[in-house]
Amino acid sequence: MIPADWTPHRRPDDREHIGWIRPEGDRWVAVDLLGREASGPLDWLEAEEALEAVGLRWLADVWTLETDAGALRVRIVEVTPARVLVMTDDFGAIDVPTTEYELPWPAPATLRPRRPGDPDGTELFG
Repeated sequence: MIPADWTPHRRPDDREHIGWIRPEGDRWVAVDLLGREASGPLDWLEAEEALEAVGLRWLADVWTLETDAGALRVRIVEVTPARVLVMTDDFGAIDVPTTEYELPWPAPATLRPRRPGDPDGTELFG
């Protein structure tokens, strides 16, 4: 649940919701849609700029989900304040089996941007 003192922030151009700005003392912290801090404490306008710099493009990126079975290459399917839904990457193919994982919101640290050396998914194609 979103705390009552968090203010939704929308991109100025298209009014798309891109996160929240929450108070921290007499400053403000940008929070992205995954519920993660996108900035440290800033002035209000700087917090808005931090969210706008992040935008939504990260939703289209490939991510890594750390599981007990190892690291998985995943894509974000849905983000709401109730859950984060990810799916193993299908590489755009209709015949690749996928698995969905429902994660809590805010997204846990086990969901992270891909890093060099993460699985590339080629093991799916043998």
